[in-house]
Amino acid sequence: MTEKVHIAVALEGAGWHPAAWREDSARPRELTSPAYWRDLVRAADDAGIVFVTLEDALSLEGTSAETDAATRRDRVRGRLDAVLVASFLAPLTRRIGLVPTVTTTHPEPFHLATGLQTLDHASRGRAGARIVAGSSVSERANFGRRADGPVGFPASGRVEDDPAWEAAFREAGEVVDAIRRLADSWEDDAIIRDVETGRFLDRERIHNVDIEGEFFSITGASIVPRSPQGQPLITALAHQSVPYRFAAEHADVVFVTPRDAADATAIIAEVSAAADEVRQEPEPLRVFADLLVLVEDTAAEAAEAWNRLEERSPIATDARVVADTADEVVAEIRALAEAGIDGIRLRPARLPADLLAVAGQVVPRLAAAGLLHEDEGAPTLRERLGLPRPSSRYAAQEVFA
Repeated sequence: MTEKVHIAVALEGAGWHPAAWREDSARPRELTSPAYWRDLVRAADDAGIVFVTLEDALSLEGTSAETDAATRRDRVRGRLDAVLVASFLAPLTRRIGLVPTVTTTHPEPFHLATGLQTLDHASRGRAGARIVAGSSVSERANFGRRADGPVGFPASGRVEDDPAWEAAFREAGEVVDAIRRLADSWEDDAIIRDVETGRFLDRERIHNVDIEGEFFSITGASIVPRSPQGQPLITALAHQSVPYRFAAEHADVVFVTPRDAADATAIIAEVSAAADEVRQEPEPLRVFADLLVLVEDTAAEAAEAWNRLEERSPIATDARVVADTADEVVAEIRALAEAGIDGIRLRPARLPADLLAVAGQVVPRLAAAGLLHEDEGAPTLRERLGLPRPSSRYAAQEVFA
């Protein structure tokens, strides 16, 4: 039997390659235009792509580790807030999930939770979040409230060798717990709208969230009523053991970056082992593999386009690069599907060119090859991914005081 996958797309500026904005097909004057993001996400929506992630960061240089990143003049700088862009896109799209990136270190968990709940209402159940733990020195300087935190990766490259990174992932775990608990604080039927008795809501169905954690405390209920999905979809990118454990414990979907199908098999085994140790959710963690793609009609044209980008500004990427034809991209996806991957998140090297190629060439080929899950018309993002809608954990507890 052919293994089937879901397809998602990750959107970043003019594309994931830093020189993409210089391509003739690019729209660099429109990167802060709402219409630009509308056009991109509608193209993905029309193609049946399950969800789109929107990149974000809290400093000018984004997530780059380069010391001169903020002052380089050959890279795109400046971006729109991902949660606000997703909220703008919600009524302009039909089926596609909207998954903005949120950093857990500086924003208040309560604000993150209410923003995501609002997005879920605005999209009628298509909201998610890509959780980013930790912060850079420049991000901390932008907020000015804390000096502690990671300073690059340790020499070993292992997160567990740096107490600051381990603390950042513990904090991210607390934030995700707060997001989920606040989403649960209103029961589904808390609003009764009984005009005759003058009761708009049933106070017994709104519950205090009492969190006293290592990094923050919350006492109270959300200001946003329970949203269509119950809880937003939680996703995270992970490359090694500590992030794998974080995703296994807290996420619904984890994005991984295998070098090939054999590496994907090894990563799935490591993620599964982490889930056996720490995961309390009965639903298995979904594993999506990231591929950075550039698609042309011939392999020679793809190589020429990639080489042109690299000559202008070489890329440093964590994801496997597939610069080739749509058929070769499909072959890569097939191999990952056979290795046991649940889904693929494609990172278009150039926008809009490679997104349009994914929508118009890659997705139809995947469907024709029987590699895609059938779209049965499920309205919410969780349902499209085969995930159940969580019940409120507070439904049988005592009430809001």
